[in-house]
Amino acid sequence: QVKWKGKDLFDLVCRTLGLRETWFFGLQYTIKDTVAWLKMDKKVLDHDVPTEEPKTFHFLAKFYPENAEEELVQEITQHLFFLQVKKQILDEKIFCPPEASVLLASYAVQAKYGDYDPNVHKRGFLAQEELLPKRVINLYQMTPEMWEERITAWYAEHRGRARDEAEMEYLKIAQDLEMYGVNYFAIRNKKGTELLLGVDALGLHIYDPDNRLTPKISFPWNEIRNISYSDKEFTIKPLDKKIDVFKFNSSKLRVNKLILQLCIGNHDLFMRRRKADSLEVQQMKAQAREEKARKQMERQCLAREKQMREEAERTRDELERRLMQLKEEATMANEALMRSEETADLLAEKAQITEEEAKLLAQKAAEAEQEMQRIKATAIRTEEEKRLMEQKVLEAEMLALKMAEESERRAKEADQLKQDLQEARESERRAKQKLLEITSKSSYTQSMNSSTTALPSDLPSFNLISESLSFDFKDTDMKRLSMEIEKEKVEYMEKSKHLQEQLNELKTEIEALKLKERETALDILHNENSSRGNSKHNTIKKVS
Repeated sequence: QVKWKGKDLFDLVCRTLGLRETWFFGLQYTIKDTVAWLKMDKKVLDHDVPTEEPKTFHFLAKFYPENAEEELVQEITQHLFFLQVKKQILDEKIFCPPEASVLLASYAVQAKYGDYDPNVHKRGFLAQEELLPKRVINLYQMTPEMWEERITAWYAEHRGRARDEAEMEYLKIAQDLEMYGVNYFAIRNKKGTELLLGVDALGLHIYDPDNRLTPKISFPWNEIRNISYSDKEFTIKPLDKKIDVFKFNSSKLRVNKLILQLCIGNHDLFMRRRKADSLEVQQMKAQAREEKARKQMERQCLAREKQMREEAERTRDELERRLMQLKEEATMANEALMRSEETADLLAEKAQITEEEAKLLAQKAAEAEQEMQRIKATAIRTEEEKRLMEQKVLEAEMLALKMAEESERRAKEADQLKQDLQEARESERRAKQKLLEITSKSSYTQSMNSSTTALPSDLPSFNLISESLSFDFKDTDMKRLSMEIEKEKVEYMEKSKHLQEQLNELKTEIEALKLKERETALDILHNENSSRGNSKHNTIKKVS
């Protein structure tokens, strides 16, 4: 509405989002290439906002927490910070080393897609996602598939983390980056030297224009007695009167006002963190703890149900596999039975043929014997005929002998075939017995399978668990939850060492693929700081 003040519009946005931690946020607009924030006590249309319609304001975090895990209570607050910090890293407004970029990308994927499932998240599922800064991609001779493989390897390790947990892990890593939460302004000192002023949750920092990572001088908020400006000149008075007053100039009056706003807001939050929580914050933290406890119990219930369902499915699959195996055995037994029957038929037929051949040979032998007797009885008058007859008799005797031997051999072969036939019939009887046993097993397994397969659809024990779930938390539950949270903190400290080792391992792995000529000034400065063992916090302590 025309008469609305900045607070009216801001409160409307916060109510729409369901946001209660409003002190971190503001409505930002741009005027003449300069960023400005909507004042709460001034009418919206009285601000020097651009005249074109519609008027655009950006709802953004104006102030950042020192420790995201301790200070950000609501899930919506964590989500808004996650979205803003992620965008700043991808837009390269916050410098992030390559190995940390991959780790942050894996948490962003966990927050969006949930637990890794190789059957769903197949190769190429991240092809359309913007997960890494372009600077990091251009710095290495690596294909998108190679980056996806490394991101997915870490993504698979985050199994079991909910969206809010993955986003909080993202923020916990990002808050240790040197440029996280710092607003930079171009200034000049009394000698006219160009410098950069950085304002963040920890204090004021002075940088060289070409090095936004490592401050030359730092003034923590608890060591600053007073900040003032007159026209374009700023004065920082340290608490220790022995330390010289630091003065600098900025280019625009509008920038001076913005610097002062950020200084006052960050200093107020710095002092607020070191006091007891207000009733509102205490209430929000209590609600957040209860909500976290409720979600944790729900996740545990779901995990138990999922585990039981998986076990039931595994049992069903095992029974189905066993049933298939029994069916295959039955099929093989049937085939063996059919082969045995065919073999028995063939052997019987062969035995019959052999018997007929033996009878025929015996008949021929008898005929030969009769011929021999007839020849012997015939009187041969001449000696030549007698000799010829004797020769024929000899040949007939030899033929009869051979016929007798062949008849005996055929008889033995017939006996052997009868014996083989007997064995084949015995084999057939055993195969039929085995088939009857397998058939009885199959019917028993099918009945067991049907009773077991019904388990996943009904699962009365699941309903019992769900129906008995209560959202009234007793003191003992909260104490137990507190102990679990403390235990998680200890485990996190132990994991941080492992995390650093993983980062170093990835850095070593991809170092061979780096294109040195594409390194930016910030990459070189970060590598120098890392080789010296300098981090964000110990650097600020050194230069304070």
